[in-house]
Amino acid sequence: MSLRGDTRWLLVGNSRWHWAAEQQGQRRYWSVPSAQDIEVQPQRWAAVGAVPVGLLDPARQLLLDQVPLQQMPQALGIDRALAGFQAWSLAQAPVLVADAGTALSLTWIDGRGRFAGGRLMAGAALQLRALHQGTQALPAIDMAAVAASGAALEPWPRQTAQALLTGVFEGLAGALQRAARQLALQEPQLQLWLTGGDAGRLATLLNGATGDQTPGCWRWDPGLCLDGLARVAELS
Repeated sequence: MSLRGDTRWLLVGNSRWHWAAEQQGQRRYWSVPSAQDIEVQPQRWAAVGAVPVGLLDPARQLLLDQVPLQQMPQALGIDRALAGFQAWSLAQAPVLVADAGTALSLTWIDGRGRFAGGRLMAGAALQLRALHQGTQALPAIDMAAVAASGAALEPWPRQTAQALLTGVFEGLAGALQRAARQLALQEPQLQLWLTGGDAGRLATLLNGATGDQTPGCWRWDPGLCLDGLARVAELS
C-alpha cells in the first residue's frame, strides 16, 4: 500500500508487521510478513517481535510504561496493553479483549482502567503446525490459503484438513465463550472485544453469520491495537 501525505503507525508482531495509515481522516490497516514493505518511517511504533537493527527510529518507539493502564506487570506484551487500553477507552466499562494472532491472548481490564489478569494459549496457526509436526499423518495447513478462500468451516468434516481447522477454531471459540461466562459473573457490565488475524473467523463462530452485536456478543475490531497505539501516541 502506498499513501502519500499520510500518518502511519506500526506494530511489530511475532510473525507479521501491522500497519495503520491515516489520510484525510480515513484510517486504513494492512499487514505484511516482514519489514520489506517499509516505505515511510512510522510516526510511532511498538514491538512485541524482533526488530532489525537500524531499520526503525528508536526515538519513535512507544514503550509499555507509556500506556496509561494501571497495575500492568512489566512482562505484559505491549500489544495486549494497547488493545486493552483502546477497548476500555471506548467502552468506559470492564472489558475482556481477545487478540487472536500467533498466540490467543485474553486481557481483562476492569472498569477503573486497571489490568486485572489474562490468559494465553497457542493461536490457530501454532496449533495446526504442532499437530502436523508432532504426528506422522496429519497434513500441514496453509493458513494464508485458508484465509484467502473465505470458506466457512464445516461443522463435522469428513476430510482430515477440514477436521483440523474445525477442531482448532471450535476449541478457540469454546475457550473464549468459557472465559466470558466466568468473567461476566464478576463483571456484570463486561464488554467483549475481539481483534487479530483470526478474529473474523472466530467472530462468525461466536456471534453467528449475521455478526450479531447485541449485549453479550463479541465486538470485532480489526484495528484495535493500532488505534490504541495512535491514541497513546497522542497522549504521550
